[in-house]
Amino acid sequence: MDRDRRSFLQRTAAASMAAFVPIGATLSPSIGLPQEAKKKEDNDEDVTPAEDLMREHGVLNRILLIYDHYESHLRGAKADLDPSVLNSAAGIIQHFIEDYHEKLEEDHLFPRFEKAGKLVPLVKTLRQQHQAGRALTARILDLTKAGAHPADEDRAPLRHALRQFIRMYRPHEAREDTVLFPAFRSIVSAHEYAALGEDFEDKEHELFGKEGFEGIVEQVGAIEKKLGLYELSQFTPRT
Repeated sequence: MDRDRRSFLQRTAAASMAAFVPIGATLSPSIGLPQEAKKKEDNDEDVTPAEDLMREHGVLNRILLIYDHYESHLRGAKADLDPSVLNSAAGIIQHFIEDYHEKLEEDHLFPRFEKAGKLVPLVKTLRQQHQAGRALTARILDLTKAGAHPADEDRAPLRHALRQFIRMYRPHEAREDTVLFPAFRSIVSAHEYAALGEDFEDKEHELFGKEGFEGIVEQVGAIEKKLGLYELSQFTPRT
């Protein structure tokens, strides 16, 4: 009797579970979810707003290394690097960092902090630095637009613009990564935070195509290869 009762209950449970499984789907043996649903869950690659902005800072950091490389060459008697490559790097700064990344911060993060009355002095400084950075980028693009090596009278202004940009943006992005972005979750709801992540991704693909962020990273990598900066191992010190 007990065996018959247990058998009946097992058959009933199996039938109930099958009623909720889509036609053509099989159950995952590990957690009882349909394999189609589990596959979708495993492939879910939603990027949070903070993660999105911080990985874009990685692009900025790699271009700061390129700027460092050019600035050091401009100290010498002769700058032997192709200025058109520097112009391309500055173009990525203008279109990806300033016109997209910083615009996201200015449109979606800064106003929310100001409305909440949190980190307002920091936000004010970050806004000012965005404006200063755009002026420096315009200067770098102007001094490298001809594709020829900068004239003697232009080398000092170009080096100065590169040095100022590097000096400002390293602490700028570090402060955002360690103070502003971590605090952002505390001033928005979980739903709003998730929705912003989706909005950021949509805007990225709208502006930069299907490849989006990955395509920009490839562009930066191509510049690094031209300059001999791509291999990470070269930066490992000998100890």
